[in-house]
Parts: sequence; C-alpha cells; structure tokens
Amino acid sequence: MAGEWVEKTIDDISDVIGGSTPSTRNPANFDGDIPWLTPKDLAGPHPRYVSHGKRNLSYEGLKNCSAQLLPKNSVLLSSRAPIGYIAIAANPIATNQGFRSLIVKPGYDHEFIYYWLSANVEELERHATGSTFKELPGSVLKQIRIRLPIDITEQQAIAHILGTLDDKIELNRRMNKTLEEMARAIFKSWFVDFDPVHAKAAVRREHPKWTDEQVSRAACPKLKPEISALFPDSFEDSELGPIPKGWRIETLANLCEKPQYGYTASASNEPIGPQFLRITDINKQAWIEWQNVPFCYINKKNHIKYALHKGDILIARIADPGHGTMIEENVNAVFASYLIRFRPKKPEFERFLQYWLRSENYWDLVRAQQSGTTRANLNAQILEGFSLITPESQVLKFFSSQVEGLRNKILANVRESNTYGTIRDKLLPKLIRGHIRLT
Repeated sequence: MAGEWVEKTIDDISDVIGGSTPSTRNPANFDGDIPWLTPKDLAGPHPRYVSHGKRNLSYEGLKNCSAQLLPKNSVLLSSRAPIGYIAIAANPIATNQGFRSLIVKPGYDHEFIYYWLSANVEELERHATGSTFKELPGSVLKQIRIRLPIDITEQQAIAHILGTLDDKIELNRRMNKTLEEMARAIFKSWFVDFDPVHAKAAVRREHPKWTDEQVSRAACPKLKPEISALFPDSFEDSELGPIPKGWRIETLANLCEKPQYGYTASASNEPIGPQFLRITDINKQAWIEWQNVPFCYINKKNHIKYALHKGDILIARIADPGHGTMIEENVNAVFASYLIRFRPKKPEFERFLQYWLRSENYWDLVRAQQSGTTRANLNAQILEGFSLITPESQVLKFFSSQVEGLRNKILANVRESNTYGTIRDKLLPKLIRGHIRLT
C-alpha cells in the first residue's frame, strides 16, 4: 500500500559481500582492467557514484583473492578503518577487505539504501566489534534493521530529492576543479614554462626589425596586447638557469613580512571563540571549507596577535609539510601552531604566492629539503630561504586580475554547495525516517 512503511533487515533487502586484497608481492595481481576500491579512496569529498580507486586489479589478481566483481549500483560501505565511508558503484568494481558492500535486491532502491546508511553511520558504529580497532562484521551488518517505504516509487522519490541536492554539489565540485586547473595552467604557462617569453623570443629572432607591438601581437595572439607587452622577448642567465630578462630571483623572505608560528589550543565544535584553522582544514582541496573548521578559546590579546587576514599565506611545517593555502575571505579565525603565516608585503604577491605553493618548482624545493630525513619537517627559516623567479610588478597585477575572477567563482560555488549541503543534511534524517512524508 502506498505510504506504508515496513521494517526489514539488511539481509532481507540485499546480499552483503566482503572484499579482499591479493598478494602485493606479486605485481601481476595489479595494474589490470578491474577497478578496485579501498576505504582510503573514499576519504575526503567524493561523488555518490564512484567508478574506480587509485589501483586496479588484474584478472589474475581477482582470481587469486576472495574479492568479487560487484555489479553496477552496488552500495559500497567501508566496515573498518573507518566505518561509514559510503558510495555507489558506477560500474562493476571490486573492493578490498575494508568493505561490506550491499547488492540491493529487486523491489528496493539502491539510492534510498545509500542515503539510509549515510543517515545511520552512528548506528553502524554501535554494532561494531573489536578491541584494537572497530570493525562491522558482515554477519552483524545483515541483522541491522532498516525501516523504509514498502513502495519502491516512494523510496525513489525520497532518494531523488536528496540526490538532486547532491548532484548540484557534485556539479559545483567539478566546476571548481576545472576553474582551479585553469588558474594553475596560467601560472605554469607564465611563470614556470615562460611560454609568452619563448614565443616572443622566437618571433624576435625571425623578425629582428619588428616593433615590440608587432612582436607581441604575432607571438601571443591569445593574450591581450597590454598583457603580452609586459613580457620580455629574451632570456638572461641566473643562478637558477636562464630566466626572462629583467625578472629577479627572490626569496620568500624578500616578498613577505617576518613569518609567524600559530597558536596552541584545543579545538572545539562549540562556538566558544574564533574559528581555529588547522593543517587538516587546508590539505584536502584548493579552498577552505570554513563550515567544517572548529573553534577555540583565546584571550583578546592573543586573538589580535593570531587573527587571520585576507591575503595571509599559511604553510604546514609538520604532518603535511609544505602544504599551503591563502586566506581569501574576511573571517573571524586564528591559526594553529603547526602552521606558519607569511604575510605578503604587496597585494600583487598574494595570488602569485598562492599558486607558487601549488607549482612543481615549489614542491621540488620541499622534497629536496625533506630528502634523507626520518620525519618530514619544515621551519620558517627554511621556508624563508626558498628561491623563486619573480616577474615585474605589472605582470603580477595582471596575473592577479586573471585569477581573481576564477577564484571568486570557486568561492561562490563553495558557498552555494554549503547551502545545498545544509538543506540536504536537515532533510536527510527526516525523509529517511518518514518524519516528512511524500504524497
């Protein structure tokens, strides 16, 4: 009967399937054509539907372990380390032993089951066993009871409402990835590969009597003339090799004020003071999810001392050394002691340094510093000494203007996604438990 809800066990509505890992000693078990998922592949933001993990199995690898090839639309549930990472198979896929996956039976909607599990992670954890680390055995999972509409169309309607919100969040995430790639591509082209300089140098060699304007227009037709004109048409030697003529080798110390280590405090989910930015809050993606940043107590004097300002550059010194971010919004926040703040001396350095921190040139310096150490660690003195090739001020200003528009779109998408996420999180328990009924 439409509108009627019933109680079933997980075993009633699905087949519960475990995963496995073939021997890692045999390279032939891996790098084949079979997508293979581990819980680590679902850490951090990810879409509802996943098609693959970081590694694939070969057919031999699948045969040499007890993993099964799960069909499309299977609900993938991590059952240990940790419990509660959830996704849906976009295509046939295998998993390691960290999963108990659900092949949903006919008459039940796999997306509804996905959302039911998402709303009941604490219930799943409550049934976990083990002293060293918690695990949800398949036999226990099968007996967990789930209440759901008897009519599959009502299950689908509930899942559709929640899925529509998640689809918009995922669309924004993909848009942001593209926008971020565009910004990085501009930085790499201008300041790593020196594409405009190489192009102008080639045209200048071919047409030595041309005016600067003619060279700029011919060499860089995709750039605005006023931007192309700012790049030189030759190189000169430096301690780092050939660099664009007139550009400089600077250190981070030359571009920023004296660095500052962060504040030591305990994080709290309660708004007892300003937000407390930690390494874990900056190392997941190319923007800060401020709605997930906790709070801390801090007195007025230290609040002023450690307050974050728009344009501040933050770099992790341990745990994830070298990873950095820039504060792009006006926030009431301070930063943790494992972060080092560098405040650019000029506004045009801000976007330049933001993307320098994401360049291979920068990470080469980080990796060289960490080479041979037992524990990765960076300090302010080391970071201050990092060298970088710095263009003329006007080039930096044009780069900032190009990137600013892309970053504003990214932040607008993040705010919109946060709104959709809040709506989804409020609706999820009410819809999935029948507190809000659909006609």
